Amino acid sequence: MFQEHDESAQQYGARVTAVDRLSQELASLLGGDAVAQEMTALVDARTIFKGVIRYDGTVRIDGRVEGEIHTRGVLLVGKDAVIRAKVYAGTLVSCGRIIGDVIATEKISLLAPAILKGSVTTPLLSMEEGVRLIGTTDMPDDQEENLEILCATDREEVARVG
Repeated sequence: MFQEHDESAQQYGARVTAVDRLSQELASLLGGDAVAQEMTALVDARTIFKGVIRYDGTVRIDGRVEGEIHTRGVLLVGKDAVIRAKVYAGTLVSCGRIIGDVIATEKISLLAPAILKGSVTTPLLSMEEGVRLIGTTDMPDDQEENLEILCATDREEVARVG
């Protein structure tokens, strides 16, 4: 009985640590006013979403998402999140699992125990020890080249819908 309680406490502690690390990473990205930064949305751990997500601002995903995610803002991926999607973001901070191609115009920061399986395109990439990156990386020298990739995907989406 005590062993089960100890294991639950350890799992809770690991979740709190991951949340703290995401908060710290967000603070380093946004500066000292990160605490005041409001999230545009939160996809809870109990949520399963299939489709296309488009937003501005900061979104945290702790649940399951399949499809596409488009933002010029910040995407935070929690430790228990599973994303099977094409991801287009300004900044991505992840300690969860992403399966799909990822394009970030600003930065990708992978925190342990993150797993990213797919192609990665970003000018800045940081990874902690313990992260698994399975795929290819492309780090363009020119920010405009990376932004053009993001804009091209927006044009493709408009053409597909229209």
